[in-house]
Amino acid sequence: MIHLKKITRYLGLAVLGLGLLAALPVMAEEAAATPADPLQTVISDTATLRIAADTLWVLLAGILVFFMNTGFGCVESGLCQQKNTVNILAKNFIVFAVASISFYVLGWGLMFGNGNAFLGLEGLFGVTGADNSPATGDAYQGAYKAIAWAGVPLWAKFFFQLVFAGTAATIVSGAVAERIKFLSFMVFTVVLVGLFYPLTGHWVWGGGWLAAKGMWDFAGSTVVHSVGGWAALAGVIVLGPRLGKFGKDGKVHPIPGHNMTSVFLGVFILWVGWFGFNPGSTMGMGDGKLVSHIFITTNMAAAAGAIVAMITAWVLLGKPDLTMIANGCLAGLVAITAPCAFVSVPASLVIGAVGGVLVVLAVVMFDKLKLDDPVGALSVHLVNGIWGTLAVGLFALDSVQPGTAGNGLFNGGGATLLINQLIGIGAVGAFTFIGSLIVWYILKATMGIRVSPEEEIEGLDVGEHGNEAYPDFVVTQPAGLHTGTGHGATAKAPVGAA
Repeated sequence: MIHLKKITRYLGLAVLGLGLLAALPVMAEEAAATPADPLQTVISDTATLRIAADTLWVLLAGILVFFMNTGFGCVESGLCQQKNTVNILAKNFIVFAVASISFYVLGWGLMFGNGNAFLGLEGLFGVTGADNSPATGDAYQGAYKAIAWAGVPLWAKFFFQLVFAGTAATIVSGAVAERIKFLSFMVFTVVLVGLFYPLTGHWVWGGGWLAAKGMWDFAGSTVVHSVGGWAALAGVIVLGPRLGKFGKDGKVHPIPGHNMTSVFLGVFILWVGWFGFNPGSTMGMGDGKLVSHIFITTNMAAAAGAIVAMITAWVLLGKPDLTMIANGCLAGLVAITAPCAFVSVPASLVIGAVGGVLVVLAVVMFDKLKLDDPVGALSVHLVNGIWGTLAVGLFALDSVQPGTAGNGLFNGGGATLLINQLIGIGAVGAFTFIGSLIVWYILKATMGIRVSPEEEIEGLDVGEHGNEAYPDFVVTQPAGLHTGTGHGATAKAPVGAA
């Protein structure tokens, strides 16, 4: 018994000793990893908190931009006829789903992947290395060095850029509303988000040739809004106008929207969403002064755009039209998107005010050109996307964000920045418009892009989706289309009445 107890005791001591020996390297590693200086611990904890705060801000801003899809759906459906409400809502719903897959599979890599001055060549076909990347984006030097400046995880960067890509595709939806085939629109969205949008985006935001030349577009007046506008313009041209919109004598027959409450709600949602769109493009809260400045320039431009559009419509059209007020607000927001981080607050008021005038004049102009845009998307996003990009070259003030765009023409900086902005507008516009025109014509020749005249008259809700938004309501036809008497008669219109 005595020998057994001794043996047991010795075995126990041996096991304990081996355990201590095995633990020594781990203990030494932990001791080495733990800063001896308490100040270093505080600094490390502060850096971790900043990364967390920046990540939270980027994701919340992305959610605000994502929620703008609701605003677009409300605005577009409200400005169109009730018989097409389900179709428009369905497009605005599915467009983000399609954009998510298309941008993930190809668009992200083309836009931000390491490559040459024209396109990304690394990190294609998925988001490479995101799960293995460090917590801080500034330490990540993988396939996407162009966006390594933002100190947030790679997945946060991807989500924020994804919601921007979805916005560009949504712009097209309104311009081609009330006569496009649902499937054709989805196919075009795949091409736009997977190819056209990221290629031109690479030129400006992916370290491409326009960025190297000195073009500046902080949050996307050109990269997002003009790209969507140029693609929409090509679609409007190939599709042609809605039946009854333009008479044989050239007279314009207004086709009023069916729900101004929806328009009101949608524009306010978009206004709120823009506080994620523009300030969120800082992709961090490290410079709280700049983020706050962008909030104010964004808001002031929207306010000025709404007020000046109301006045312009009152003078030119005789009434303070709500649709013009709403689109004036959106015009100011689109116009300030590029210069929001480079201009003073007074300049933002001027930029928004000019946008308010331009949107009213553009709506009238496109009608005279017989380009049928049911919601004014071309006037808001294309025209004011161009104006906002030019505004950087005119109003940029180096003291707002030193070391970036510099001073514009009106602040003593000369014409160099303005010329660079013009080059960017022309290059992005030409590429997107011509490419989109080709795709639209290919779709027209193969699967077709326009619904039948009978389906257009009956409404796309029934023809494309088999249901209605307002099943108990009487569907009316535009004044220039129906065969009955009186405004809004319900008799079925003859095919080809235009």
